[in-house]
Amino acid sequence: MKKSILSVITVFMLHFAMGQEPQWKGKFEQLGPELPTPNEYRTGSGAPGKAYWQQKADYNIEVEINDTNQRLTGKETITYYNNSPDALSYLWVQLDQNVRERETNTLKTRTSALRDSLPAKMAAQGLGFTDYDGGFKITSVTDASGKTLPYIINKTMMRIDLAKPLRTGEQFVLNIGWYYNVNDRMEIGGRGGYEYFPEDDNYVYTIAQWYPRMAVYDDYEGWQNKQFLGRGEFALTFGDYKVKITVPEDHIVASTGWLQNAREVLSKKQLERFEQAKTSFDKPVIIVTQEEAIANEKNKSTKTSTWEYHAENVRDFAFATSRKFIWDAQAVKIGNKTPLAMSYYPKEGNLLWEQESTKAVKNTLEVYSKYTIDYPYPVAISVHAASIGMEYPMICFNFGRPNKDGSFSDRTKYRMIGVIIHEVGHNFFPMIINSDERQWTWMDEGLNTFVQYRTEQEAYENFPSRRGPASGIVPYMKMDKERIRPIMTNSEQIRQFGWNAYAKPATALNILRETVMGPELFDKAFKEYAQRWAFRHPKPADFFRTMEDASAVDLDWFWKGWFYTVDNVDVGIEEVKWFTMRSEEASIENKGKKVKKGDLNTQASNEMMDFSNGPEPFSLIETDPRYYGEFRNRVDDKAIMKKFEDKNFYQVKFANKGGLVTPLIVEFTFNDGSKQTEKIPAEIWRYNEQEVTKVFAFDKEVTNIVFDPGAETADTNADDNVFPRKTQPSKFDEFKEKSGR
Repeated sequence: MKKSILSVITVFMLHFAMGQEPQWKGKFEQLGPELPTPNEYRTGSGAPGKAYWQQKADYNIEVEINDTNQRLTGKETITYYNNSPDALSYLWVQLDQNVRERETNTLKTRTSALRDSLPAKMAAQGLGFTDYDGGFKITSVTDASGKTLPYIINKTMMRIDLAKPLRTGEQFVLNIGWYYNVNDRMEIGGRGGYEYFPEDDNYVYTIAQWYPRMAVYDDYEGWQNKQFLGRGEFALTFGDYKVKITVPEDHIVASTGWLQNAREVLSKKQLERFEQAKTSFDKPVIIVTQEEAIANEKNKSTKTSTWEYHAENVRDFAFATSRKFIWDAQAVKIGNKTPLAMSYYPKEGNLLWEQESTKAVKNTLEVYSKYTIDYPYPVAISVHAASIGMEYPMICFNFGRPNKDGSFSDRTKYRMIGVIIHEVGHNFFPMIINSDERQWTWMDEGLNTFVQYRTEQEAYENFPSRRGPASGIVPYMKMDKERIRPIMTNSEQIRQFGWNAYAKPATALNILRETVMGPELFDKAFKEYAQRWAFRHPKPADFFRTMEDASAVDLDWFWKGWFYTVDNVDVGIEEVKWFTMRSEEASIENKGKKVKKGDLNTQASNEMMDFSNGPEPFSLIETDPRYYGEFRNRVDDKAIMKKFEDKNFYQVKFANKGGLVTPLIVEFTFNDGSKQTEKIPAEIWRYNEQEVTKVFAFDKEVTNIVFDPGAETADTNADDNVFPRKTQPSKFDEFKEKSGR
């Protein structure tokens, strides 16, 4: 015996010595080896470590918009705090406007092709046929004393060299001067820019990525070094802002932060309305009326005024300005704070915006605060701009324009409400829970879309949500695998961007909440993640680990399947056998017939999958003494047999055809019309990922069995989810018909 054991050990050791490690890695193997090793900065629990640190950058900025030539000119003083354990000999600054310079890599790396006919606007935009001269024009880079600092610009990044290393705990002050030509969003697109209104010869400016911004330096990869190509958005550092915005005197400015000089820039009536809004919780107060906005459109003042805004602990700063703006606001009760929900919109947005925008902002703050943290900022703003949805701290720019006569369809209304919820929701992801969008779009868009879905469902009746329900992701999950990529794909390499970065992670989290964990456990874990990483820089592993740590649910199989693969859920009921226990007098000649997979499509024969042949008998026998081992006591075989009497046993074989393991949700319908649902955790697949067999026992006879009756697993083929096989529409067919998919 010893010799045999030694032989096995020898073979085992040789196997590893030759480097031939076992190749099998099941869907339930732990995700740990694929995640970064925990350390003093980021722990294995998913929480920030005891030595966690992050940098800080404060900004004093003065900026002016020239309404004649649409040029933005600015100067800033940045105070950069080195809280890292490293000495820094240079700093990196993001120049995101350079994505629009003539030699941008965005245009060079964009694939293109011609076809027989092509809209001129799209051709000019796609091939770079434009007269627009974009990008930052840097006029000066100096230190606190005014001495020029050496710098080099690499596309959308600028390296500034320091005379001596910036050591731990030190700060450095630098000044940058610049200007750029604001882009026409209608002509060349963009997250920020202007919209021109030829009817009254005015502009709405939505200004974003408008100043040189400090890049992130963190414990994970040092300096953020991935160029901005247009899709992967922003990794940014928190700080405090003091910003002075000079615009034509008749402009109204919406901005990140709190207005410091309202008495100087608002009329007496407007100031009174502004004060009234601070205590109006039931409905918005109109601060600048449509009549006042129309008067501003006509007057076109040549004088200027300066609006001053301050913001604390934000990662970015944006603003909008126009003489066309109507402005309304109302107070919202969030914990011990009363932030203002506000909307700014030209008359072209009414009546829809006056009715719905600020209401949507309010609803968003309330529901998101419930699932994450209490909204900490003094304002949350929705600005109306054509054909855009884009987010910044405390402010966002949103589409949704009614017809010229002010009428609008339900589709326009719900799309507008949806985008406002989504963009205001971005205050939480990633403006507060500050993930790196340049690397992982899903941590921003996916998590946000999930809470957007919760808001739509909880704050509105019968809201037609597009993203979130499991059944809605089925068309994507059924796609050719060559056309899609895992969620865990860098932002610039994603295909099917809306499906991959928004819809799939949102749906995955919805399934995780409703089907895998249950709302109570999920909500506690999700809130824990938000609280742990509010005003910090989380990475994917921090999210995965926190969700498990705060719930005591091993979810590695879920992250692996939903986030790291392109597998889909496709579970079929392959075989059902009905058993009853044989009594001593029963004849065994009329054994029930086994129904085979090959019978599925033989609807015209007696081989159909149904219960027409009755049950198959089985016997219980007295327990052989050898099964007791060393135990002296015995079970009561007769009592056990008694419990099995008059029971119906259904042996069901499930096949996993899509590769993505899932909980089994099985609904049984009985001969009296009643129903019962059994929910089996996904771990049932842990020994065999291709097929599993499970026996269910009932007092009553079963007439119908359905897998995933509520279409909550995103199963891509409902035709094989039913026993007996039916010709009537499935739950998923009904969903498709109702939703028009």
